[in-house]
Amino acid sequence: MNVHSSRQRIGLILAGVLSVLNIPSAFTPTPDGETGPPLAILVLSSVLGLIGIVAVVIAWRQGSRVALRVAAGTLIVSALTSLPAFFVDVPAWIKLLAGVSVLVSIAAVALMFSPARRSVPVLD
Repeated sequence: MNVHSSRQRIGLILAGVLSVLNIPSAFTPTPDGETGPPLAILVLSSVLGLIGIVAVVIAWRQGSRVALRVAAGTLIVSALTSLPAFFVDVPAWIKLLAGVSVLVSIAAVALMFSPARRSVPVLD
């Protein structure tokens, strides 16, 4: 799988961006007295971000299917950890960010596993 289609490259780029955005989570804990994710979830998000970045780089450079699956797995688990934001009383902008991240994660996984287009022979 060394040859990536344009869709697969876009999916890997989205996965890389999401992974990079997850890394600083553990360094910004929820202030006391405010509603937010527990520190354990923030640390998990940071670890998933680091693993995701490594997997995206390996998938991009070597075309490793295992790395592609690991990158997709980190996105899926990260998206699952953001779902509780829809069921607790948090500001609307946090719900919006969680929704956008879930949708972008779904799009990235779908694009990463999209097959390359093949040309159809023309019959005369």
